[in-house]
Amino acid sequence: MTDLVGDLLRRVSRSFYLSLAILPRALREPLGLAYLLARASDTVADTRLLPRAERLRHLATLGTAYAGAAAPEVAGVARACAGETLARVERLPAGDRTAVRAVLATITEGQRFDLERFPGEDAAGLAALDTLADLDRYTYLVAGCVGEFWTRLCVAHRPRLAAWDVAAMTATGVRFGKALQLTNVLRDVPADLHQGRCYLPARELAALGLGPRDLLDTQRTPAARPLLDRLLRLALEHYDAAWRYTLAIPRAEWRLRLACAWPLLIGLGTLAAIARHPNPLAVARPIKISRGAVRAILARSALAVWSDAALRREAGRLRAAVRV
Repeated sequence: MTDLVGDLLRRVSRSFYLSLAILPRALREPLGLAYLLARASDTVADTRLLPRAERLRHLATLGTAYAGAAAPEVAGVARACAGETLARVERLPAGDRTAVRAVLATITEGQRFDLERFPGEDAAGLAALDTLADLDRYTYLVAGCVGEFWTRLCVAHRPRLAAWDVAAMTATGVRFGKALQLTNVLRDVPADLHQGRCYLPARELAALGLGPRDLLDTQRTPAARPLLDRLLRLALEHYDAAWRYTLAIPRAEWRLRLACAWPLLIGLGTLAAIARHPNPLAVARPIKISRGAVRAILARSALAVWSDAALRREAGRLRAAVRV
C-alpha cells in the first residue's frame, strides 16, 4: 500500500484502515483503491451542493470512469473526484483491476438506488424502503458485494486458500458484508430519518401500526422495537456466517484473520450497545462503542488469532451480549 493510499484511508476511515493496514501487502492496494473510489462516489451522492438529478448524472459518469472509459467528459469528472486513485487502478495487475471495476460497478448501482429511492433531503421528504427484500438488496449493493470482491482477491493472492470452495465462501463473504451494513443501518436510523431516509421497511412498520413518520416521534419509537429486534436477530445470523468465514482462514494467515475479526468484533459490540439501549431509535447521536473498548478488542483478538477456540470465545462473549 502506497503512502498516498494509506494516508488517505487513515483520514477517511480509521476503522477500515485498521483492517487494511494489517492485511498481507498484495491485498492492501486493490482493496484500498476500491474503498477510496467508493468513498469518492459516495461523496458525490451525498453532497447537498448539487441538485439530485445532477448528482445522478455525475454518479453515472463516475461509474463509466470506474469501468475504464476515457471519454473527455468522463476523464474530466474522474480527474476532479479521484484522478490519482483511478490512475493507480489502471496500473494494477489485470485480475485485480477487473475485480476492482466489478465491485465499484455494484457499489455505484447501490448509490444510485439510494438517491432514486429516497428523493427528499430532510424529514419533510421522508421515504422508506418497502420490504425486507428491498433492505436485503440494499445491503448487498453497498456492502455484501464487497464480500465477493474480498474473497476473489484473497483466493487470487493467498495460496493457502487454494482448498476453499470459492462459490460457498463467496456466498458466505456476502453475508459478512451484509452483517456490517445492517449494523450501520440499525445504528443510524435516527440520523437517516432526519435526512429523508427510512431503511426500516414500510410493510414491516405497517404490521406494527406504524408509518415511517411515526419514527420521528420519540414517544412512538418504542412500538417499533419488535422490528428492531427482528433485524438484530437477522444481523446476528449474518455475523454467525461471517465468523464461519473468518475461522475458515488458515491460522498461518493471521493477518487476514485479524483483518476479518476486527470489524466483526467491533460490529458485535455495537449491536450489543443498540440492543441494550432502552430506545435506540430515538438517540440524538449514533450509538458507538468507546475507543477504549475498541483498543481492548484489538488487544484480545491479537492474542487469540492463532486459536480457533479462543476466537470463538471472544466472538461468543460479544454475541451473548446482544440480547434480543
